[in-house]
Amino acid sequence: MLIPDTRDTVHRAWMLRLLSAIADDSTLTSVLRFKGGTCAALRNLLDRFSVDLDFDLLSLDAVPMARDRLEKIFAKLHLAIKDQSCIVPQYFLRYEAEEGHRNTIALDITVPPPKGNEYEIVHFTDIDRFFHCQTIATMVANKLVTPLDRWEKHRTIAGRDIYDIHHFLFQGFPWNGAVIEERSGMPIQKFFKTLENFIEVHVTQTVIDQDLNALLLPKQFQDVRRTLKQETLTLIRQALT
Repeated sequence: MLIPDTRDTVHRAWMLRLLSAIADDSTLTSVLRFKGGTCAALRNLLDRFSVDLDFDLLSLDAVPMARDRLEKIFAKLHLAIKDQSCIVPQYFLRYEAEEGHRNTIALDITVPPPKGNEYEIVHFTDIDRFFHCQTIATMVANKLVTPLDRWEKHRTIAGRDIYDIHHFLFQGFPWNGAVIEERSGMPIQKFFKTLENFIEVHVTQTVIDQDLNALLLPKQFQDVRRTLKQETLTLIRQALT
């Protein structure tokens, strides 16, 4: 995983420590599926830094168990729960760090996940463990829907979403159409047109700069920031050709 700032080495170490502890709990891993930017980065599918841990939880019935076992892991690692959701297992975890450095890991769980999601077992060399995680096509499909979903739920836009879409489509990665249709409620053609219009209208240079500045190497950031929006629009237009 790319680390643009040496100060983020500690944050990466804490994420890997927590991920390793979760992977070692066979009860948790029977119902958790790894996903998101950190998963993609650790699989060398994404060339940016990622700061959170994201999972799918296969069943609502597993929420009490997942919450209990996760919180025992946090206590064992001396991670303080800074904040949490009372609805789903979602946590902001604080670790000891020098002033001015990152000191919080967000752990987010989606439950239940889209029915169209597909998973595979992958060996993560950074922690030398196997973990069920989203397939590439499932990962790409969920990322394509994320900008619209984030806007609908929170009225926010994340430049990293646009960067990830650009990267995945530029690499020619496949996407799971069933997930896109399930999550968006739109047929594929209409979805891509809606996504194109959304990016055209709502994604500004400020959005791109503020979100990506800390996640890419300085030269990488400067090389991509001015062309990211237009190249992403072009890739979206080409997605169905």
